[in-house]
Amino acid sequence: MRDWNVLITVHEKAYGRVRNLLNEFGPIQRTEFFNVLIMRCSYVDEMLTRLSEKIAADPSILTHLARLIPVTDIFSFQTPEEFQAKAKEIALSFVEKLQGKSFHVRMHRRGFKGKISTVEEERMLNEAILKSLEELGTPGHLNFEDPDAILAVETLGQQAGFSIWTREELNKYPFLKLT
Repeated sequence: MRDWNVLITVHEKAYGRVRNLLNEFGPIQRTEFFNVLIMRCSYVDEMLTRLSEKIAADPSILTHLARLIPVTDIFSFQTPEEFQAKAKEIALSFVEKLQGKSFHVRMHRRGFKGKISTVEEERMLNEAILKSLEELGTPGHLNFEDPDAILAVETLGQQAGFSIWTREELNKYPFLKLT
């Protein structure tokens, strides 16, 4: 299993520039997916703050860095069924943070083409969370325009990472690009 907690996508021919920009935050590795890198960062909050400051000082950074998203929960899977079971378990671990809030799941899939459907997985996870919130007596609702939170799911071959982002964080860190 690869050791990562940050997924990075770069614009074409920008690998070197992005690596130079981010290597102070942790080791960066190429992946088998075009323009997709991974990083292991020990201090994610500090990285997000410092990267935001760098982008504020030099907005042209975004001509090289397409997207950067940290994840908090990572798992490996071998089959679509195993992905669904583990994804549902992790998604439900975020229910407490979503009580009474608007949200949606946003998945970016890399690999397992034709075996895992982004739309179907997003729908399944949204429905599982809504059901759990209802059972707790703190219903939430789906909102795709301006949600209180977005649950991000990033797949990278046979690994998946999850993280949750509030409206405030999404506004503060536009390079997450979940909206």
